[in-house]
Amino acid sequence: MIEKVIIMGAAGRDFHNFNIYFRGNPRYQVVAFTATQIPAIEGRLYPPELAGQGYEQGIPIHAEDELAELIRQHRVDLVAFSYSDVPHLDLMHKASLVMAMGADFILIGATYTMLRSRRPVVSVCAVRTGCGKSQTTRRVCDILQAMGRRLVVVRHPMPYGDLRRQAVQRFATYQDLDSQGCTIEEREEYEPLLEKGLVVYAGVDYARILAAAEEEAEVIVWDGGNNDTPFFFPSLHIVVFDPLRAGHELLYYPGETNLLMAQVAVINKVDSATPAQVDQVRRNIERHAPAAFIVLADSPVTVEEPERVAGRRVLVVEDGPTLTHGGMAFGAGAVAARRLGAAELVDPRPFAVGSIAQAFSDYPHIGPVLPAVGYTPRQVSDLAATISQADCDLVLFATPIQLTRLLALDKPALRGPTLEQAIRQGLAGETGP
Repeated sequence: MIEKVIIMGAAGRDFHNFNIYFRGNPRYQVVAFTATQIPAIEGRLYPPELAGQGYEQGIPIHAEDELAELIRQHRVDLVAFSYSDVPHLDLMHKASLVMAMGADFILIGATYTMLRSRRPVVSVCAVRTGCGKSQTTRRVCDILQAMGRRLVVVRHPMPYGDLRRQAVQRFATYQDLDSQGCTIEEREEYEPLLEKGLVVYAGVDYARILAAAEEEAEVIVWDGGNNDTPFFFPSLHIVVFDPLRAGHELLYYPGETNLLMAQVAVINKVDSATPAQVDQVRRNIERHAPAAFIVLADSPVTVEEPERVAGRRVLVVEDGPTLTHGGMAFGAGAVAARRLGAAELVDPRPFAVGSIAQAFSDYPHIGPVLPAVGYTPRQVSDLAATISQADCDLVLFATPIQLTRLLALDKPALRGPTLEQAIRQGLAGETGP
């Protein structure tokens, strides 16, 4: 008997799980995806060109709030949960709904969907969104380049556009970002790596992506998204922890899985956290991943022309995902502004328009900072309008990219916050499986 399946996702892990676990499996028929976390990603179709045999019409993608009705309508047997950075309690509420509707609820084991590479793979993952994973990835790349290794970076997926065109994406220049219509969120991840002369792969079909990356690289660096587990079997699994959210490493899915799998545990932001917070995270690592090599790391906040901040009324623009589903009230930009003597952090909420105002409504925990959400052209336009209307002396961008390349501003602006032994040990003698 064929089981009817719905995959709950957020435009990334869900597609990978389908490709590796469900596609071509005669036991299952996937009738729908659901989507959440990312605005405006539902209402699309997982195209038949990617879905393969048995899916000649493709697979529809619905909003997650339609889940119960979809289970009833299609008489679904199984719901596979396939996205990340979800509190354990919320995850079980979702499971309870599914089971109450008469379907089974599954979490697919981390290793079931990992692909094996013929190259060594260094994976950089985290226990929460906003731990400092991207800066850790860049540091790992610096170390590998200094070791003379030829590498490429493969990024966790962010396919928010035309899935047919995004099956395999290769980025080597800024022009590649423009030609493929990258969102602000994508540019924040890719641009700092391109500035180092690195090639970045991403997309939808990670078997094809891995094959292409292996042709270019001696070592592959997996750059994780949110707190998800890697899509490739790692030769060395580096996991980043945030002591400013001490204890969260045990409370979120699948971040706790990353903790348990960690070979190198990087406790970041020790320059901002208290000793008690750092010690709590260290004790959790020692208890749950006792073999992990623990590294303590500062997350220094640097600002161009810091003297311009003192005494000014500053509007801080922070990394969007860190504030939204990452759950942080503020980020590195607010820390920098306060340390540098800003007279005031200007609250952007009275000036927020459109989708930016909606983001503040959806995420009321956010403090007096502006999340740089830009998944759609409308959000980019609303972000620019909010900044334009804000009554401030200075705009401090604490995002990984130069947003001034994308936004026309009428205000002064500054750009803000922009493991070797463990890596050498982890890669010693590695030639791939």
